[in-house]
Amino acid sequence: FICFSLLGSASSQSMRKYSCATLSPRQLNIRNLISYEKQQVPVDAIMFITAKGIRICVSANQQWVQTAIRRIDDRRAAK
Repeated sequence: FICFSLLGSASSQSMRKYSCATLSPRQLNIRNLISYEKQQVPVDAIMFITAKGIRICVSANQQWVQTAIRRIDDRRAAK
């Protein structure tokens, strides 16, 4: 997978610091995921952030991805 670091201009809309260009085909261990960001451009993807700070991009359409998002949201709500 590849994550690009982007810099936005001061006069434009705020841009994300990282963007997914390619997606990982692997299923990740949900217990190691602490956060996520949704992205639609340039590809429809979810960028998961692991406990070690690693950013991994995956397809948003996969069932395990939706399960991981729900678990992360549930953990956030429980705090």
